[in-house]
Amino acid sequence: MDFNREVHGDVVIEIVNLTRATLKEAEEFKFTLSEDIESGWRKIVVDLSDCEFIDSTFLGSLVVSLKKVTSFGGDLRLVGFQPAVHSMFELTRMYRVFESFNNKEEAIKSFK
Repeated sequence: MDFNREVHGDVVIEIVNLTRATLKEAEEFKFTLSEDIESGWRKIVVDLSDCEFIDSTFLGSLVVSLKKVTSFGGDLRLVGFQPAVHSMFELTRMYRVFESFNNKEEAIKSFK
């Protein structure tokens, strides 16, 4: 399983169990987040701690999901940037779009 779900109260955490998150997994991931949103989740945290690399299609699936959840009044936050992923977010200026945190606990608390 590439993705694991954890629930903490009204916050759902999607853990990405991939060292490389690419085109191959992007559709499945977008579908997973879409399912969460359609099931009524409005506070979503994506844990990228295991990812050493994400490509533009995977990043795109995060953007699409963020737009979708915010259209319902929710938010999507990120945790666990490894150096290359952090660089990708800086390079693409996506750090301005997503709120990111060092760990899941901080991300969960940020919704309070």
